[in-house]
Amino acid sequence: MSAGELGVLIPIVALCIPIVKIWTTHRQKIAEMHLQGNPEPSADQAALEDRVRVLERIITDRGFDVATQIEALRDGRKAEALLERSERELRP
Repeated sequence: MSAGELGVLIPIVALCIPIVKIWTTHRQKIAEMHLQGNPEPSADQAALEDRVRVLERIITDRGFDVATQIEALRDGRKAEALLERSERELRP
């Protein structure tokens, strides 16, 4: 593995760490709910589930740049322009 490849992997790993933390916290809350006999998720848990789904989609979708998708979550209009520009760059 070259230094350039390692340089690309470091930010990706750095982005994955908080995602794994959120996912494990979510799974722990679900396990605690089932132990308490409350199978219905609360509003907070439903919101957390939505966040986890978005994060999983960002990580598993290899068609787009991770940084562009994170920006999309911050500002929808700005992200649309970035995605259009990256799509134009990818076209032959």
